[in-house]
Amino acid sequence: MNVELRPFTADDIDQLIAWVPSAEFLLQFAGPRFQFPLTREQLARFLENTVGEEPLHMPFAAIDAATGETIGHIQLLSIDRPNRSLTIGRVLVGPSALRGRGAGGQIMRAALRIAFEEMGMHRVDLGVFDFNAPAIACYERVGFRREGLLRDSRRSGDHYWSLILMSILEDEWRVASGG
Repeated sequence: MNVELRPFTADDIDQLIAWVPSAEFLLQFAGPRFQFPLTREQLARFLENTVGEEPLHMPFAAIDAATGETIGHIQLLSIDRPNRSLTIGRVLVGPSALRGRGAGGQIMRAALRIAFEEMGMHRVDLGVFDFNAPAIACYERVGFRREGLLRDSRRSGDHYWSLILMSILEDEWRVASGG
């Protein structure tokens, strides 16, 4: 599969909502920014910060280049142009049949190409819950390194989840991407 990213638009909202079946899934996917059930209104408000010449956030739909099918979602968040850094968030391989088959890594590499090669970033970071072993392994395969742990940083029902902080720097990306 060859994955391409294109800007996320209002036309993608219903597909994204359909991929979010529970409050726990939404928290794992999007952090505390959105409330379950995910609605068109919440996403439309978020999209207001994604327009203009230098938007604060850049959401993308991940597309299977061979079929044109939308297979996932990823966002470049909190874009700090003066410090050449941003956060990757809200990474999702939508169809469950594609999870664990390399699509997540392709989505991440496509986002990192945009961040480092098109936007000239120096640092890209992300947070991932410590129990999400497949995502952690995916991020490490594309070159991310663990930086720290935010213990019990998010609450889900009666439980707290800890968040691993990870990052990759531009020179590490060049090595990981063969560039």
